[in-house]
Amino acid sequence: MISSDPLQRLNILRLASLPAAFRRAPIVSLLAQRSAHIVSDRTHEPLPSAPKVLYEAPPSSSVPGHMSAFIAWFNKTAPTGETPLLPIERAGLAHLWFECIHPYEDGNGRIGRAISEKALAQGRQRPVFMSLAGALLRHRKDYYRELELASATVNADRWLSWFADIALEAQDRSLKQVEFMLAKTRLFDRLAGKLNPRQEKALLRMFAEGIDGFKGGLSAKNYMTITGAPTATATRDLTDMVAKGALVRQGELKSTRYFLKLD
Repeated sequence: MISSDPLQRLNILRLASLPAAFRRAPIVSLLAQRSAHIVSDRTHEPLPSAPKVLYEAPPSSSVPGHMSAFIAWFNKTAPTGETPLLPIERAGLAHLWFECIHPYEDGNGRIGRAISEKALAQGRQRPVFMSLAGALLRHRKDYYRELELASATVNADRWLSWFADIALEAQDRSLKQVEFMLAKTRLFDRLAGKLNPRQEKALLRMFAEGIDGFKGGLSAKNYMTITGAPTATATRDLTDMVAKGALVRQGELKSTRYFLKLD
């Protein structure tokens, strides 16, 4: 659910800064001229249907003009430009505008997300230690839907609200990743010299899953697969790691699962 808090905190709704041509004409008004199609992939459905056309990009002959206007606007709205915008506002509008131009056959999404991250970094005047692209792709279905809706109207309010929420989520996740890595360091420092190679290997494998954790928890069978240990050894190793405070045990018998114990 999208909340209004990001809008109140960031004051991102200032569409008047966009060039008049971009504000005036809905993206859908260019349908008759378009030649490049963006389609949905329905091959994963039980009975694949024909791809749905989500958006038709401007014809290639008009792309240079659109890109020139976009680049001029991007530079003008930079922190040192003539009409600077708030970083989050500029990042969201830049991504939307670039995707509407859709200048390349492939890779437009990746480039658009990179442009957004560049806009945020310029606003902070230093690298931004968060993965906005990763956050957008974790909400891939909503991401494409919001782009589709925004490309069919002159009003980008909904897109900017959604984009701001995702940016805040990306920032929060980055902080959690830092805390996760610090917890990993503390755990291995505390248990230095107290774990056997199998236990270290299993813990490293669990940490490799990141803050989302080992899906479903680590089972004795998982441990045996990771380390090559026989059943009795796996049980002994896991029990020892619980006793040493490396893992937390949940469930019983075949449903027993182990999770990292982080401070």
